[in-house]
Amino acid sequence: MSDRVILSASRTNVREAIQLAVERGLGIEVMAFAFPDVLDGDWRMMMTQYKQMLQAVPDEITLHGPFLDMVSGSPDPRINAVCVARYSAAIRIAAELNAKQVVLHANFIGSLHNTFYRVGWHKRNVEFWGPVAEYARQHGIMVLLENMWEFDPSIIADLLQEISHPNLRACLDVGHAHIFTDPRFSFDDWLNTMSPWLTELHMNNNNGIIDEHHSFDWEHGVLDFGDLLPRIRALNPDLDLVLEMDDVQDMRDSLYYFQISEPA
Repeated sequence: MSDRVILSASRTNVREAIQLAVERGLGIEVMAFAFPDVLDGDWRMMMTQYKQMLQAVPDEITLHGPFLDMVSGSPDPRINAVCVARYSAAIRIAAELNAKQVVLHANFIGSLHNTFYRVGWHKRNVEFWGPVAEYARQHGIMVLLENMWEFDPSIIADLLQEISHPNLRACLDVGHAHIFTDPRFSFDDWLNTMSPWLTELHMNNNNGIIDEHHSFDWEHGVLDFGDLLPRIRALNPDLDLVLEMDDVQDMRDSLYYFQISEPA
């Protein structure tokens, strides 16, 4: 069985990423509409350009939604209103681009380990994400919550379990999990805890300290994808595996780790 590999395309490398996707029969995750200057600018013109470029992509299209300064489930209703507006725009754009899903961050403040914050965060985010998921359902889009600073996999899993909406699932960022997780939890804990909702993974290498987006074989990388990928496939061979790397050459250099069928 072939791996379902998707390339993360930034604003600066989208054409190069699409070219590699066409060469190898891969998908594309669009990053351009994650940024406030795009969403507050002429995004309709950009979307027209992207729709034309993405026609050549031979596999799935996904979208990374807004993440900068987003604080979903904030105690401040005005902050929540901004987050809902940004996320709703991303969902509509994803539908226009024929993307199947939008990745959004869960936004837990990982430096706060006290029970008061965690209980309050959970309650507010149950109230926040349910309507967002329903809005996504109305547009034929799946929303995936991605871990960033969450130190415990159950933070997101408990939220998804309580909301229990078919259009709200999970994206596991392997690098984030390695850097920000409490040492009590292993990568297998993340996989097993998130497995009922896991749809996509973000994959790259880092030095174990800074969230960098390098190739699997980066000389300073601490993650062994020769070990991690078989464990991921054993959990679910149908997951979307996104190469979230800054350089398209790093993506190209990492493809030999995957089982990829040659395009027809």
